[in-house]
Order: sequence, then structure tokens, then C-alpha cells
Amino acid sequence: MTIASEEASGAPLVGPLYCDASALAKLFLPEDGSDVLNSFIAGRDDVLVSDLAVTEVTSALARRARGGELPLGQARRVYRRILGTVAEGAFRRVDLLGSSHRDAERLLLAAEPTPLRAGDALHLALALGAGAGTVLTFDRTLARAALAQSLAVWPDPRP
Repeated sequence: MTIASEEASGAPLVGPLYCDASALAKLFLPEDGSDVLNSFIAGRDDVLVSDLAVTEVTSALARRARGGELPLGQARRVYRRILGTVAEGAFRRVDLLGSSHRDAERLLLAAEPTPLRAGDALHLALALGAGAGTVLTFDRTLARAALAQSLAVWPDPRP
């Protein structure tokens, strides 16, 4: 997946921007693509985040701490920073409701060429339900499914 800035792609992306867990993690942990993503969303007030993404990032932090890749204290600090950033309103929250589950289930049973897992289907249902124009994801499967639903994806997963 090529990481390019909004300007390099030639066209600004349509908001709101739905941020899945793979993108949310990059906003708070130094990873490949973190700097570009952080600069990409700087100053935007239309970034959408769900509690599902927060829980998935927390799971990744815990997994890294158990595996010795990240000290537990640092994992807890990152977790508190994520919660604080969400609570202060830096992101627009998207709630996971019963209707989100039904929409995800329809996506799971759709005759799509991209088979989805439950988590990806929930993220896609949340993005669609919130009226997102773009999905920020580093997950190729979710990216392909979002494109199939006529959403823009950043970074562009196509070669």
C-alpha cells in the first residue's frame, strides 16, 4: 500500500473521514505512516472514531505489552491519551448501535467479492451509517470493501 499525502494524490478527500483501528493506532503510536497520517488530518474537524476502534487499539496495545514489544506503563499512557483525545472532542464519535450490527450483517451476507470479517463489517457499517466520504485504513480487506461501497480510501490500497 502506497502512503501518499492528500496533496500528492492530486485531490482532496471528501469528508467526513472514518478512522478505523489501524489508522487510529498510527495516530498515537510511532509506526510507518504515522507522521503522514497525523499531518493529513491536522486541522480537520470531520474525523470520525468509534468506540470499536478504541477497543481494538487497546487490544493491540495489550498484545504488544504481553509480547514485550511495548512496556505496560507506556501502553497504559497511550490508552489514556486516546481516551482523553476522544473525550475532549478532537474526533466526532460514531456509536455502535443495534442498527450498526444489522448493517454489518447485511454486508457480511452480501454477494461481495471481498469477504469481510465481523470487525471490518462493523467498521464499514459505521462509516456508511455516519455518512463518511473516506475511510482511513491500513487494512487491505477493509479498504477493498470500502471501495466496493463507493467510499474513498486513504491511503489508496491500489498499486
